[in-house]
Amino acid sequence: MKQVRLLSVLVVVSLVLAFVGCSKPPDAEKQAAKSAMDAAVSAGADRYAGADLDTAKKKWESAESLMKEKKYEEAKKAYIEARAAFEKAAGAVAAGKKAMADQANAAVAGIEESWNKLKATAKKMEKKMKDKKEAWIADSKAMTEGLAKTKETIAADPAEVKPKIDELKAMVDKWENTFKEMAATAAPVKKSEPAKKKKKK
Repeated sequence: MKQVRLLSVLVVVSLVLAFVGCSKPPDAEKQAAKSAMDAAVSAGADRYAGADLDTAKKKWESAESLMKEKKYEEAKKAYIEARAAFEKAAGAVAAGKKAMADQANAAVAGIEESWNKLKATAKKMEKKMKDKKEAWIADSKAMTEGLAKTKETIAADPAEVKPKIDELKAMVDKWENTFKEMAATAAPVKKSEPAKKKKKK
């Protein structure tokens, strides 16, 4: 009878040890972290909260590595940390987007100011523009349309606006240089004064 009891105890102990030794993979935590990652990327964290997203991705990779090594308890904690990091990245998108929009709006305001100065210069130099007049009219139209589109893009997706801002800046630079060249060419050349005293013979 004692042997049966002892055998039963041994069986129970071995089963408990087997269960503890083979804990289950943290599939639920992994799935939750994956969902948080997808949500962060969909929200635009890759464009507006890059640093936070990179931190979260490193935590995810660490969890994945622990999972492969079958260190399930550690992997579980790492997936929970990764999920929190992805949620933080998603939460940082709005602030990142606002900061980028503010920066873009400041750049556009600077371009508008510079272009208005160029318009005043063009009016003063209207008679001297000659063959450049058509190009100025075309670029003025392009600038007006470009500024309007750029402002719309800033409101919708400021991360996409940089190439357009660079294009508008290039147009401003082009005409600033053109008007400088025209002003330099138009400046009257001072004639050298005739010698007042004639050399004595």
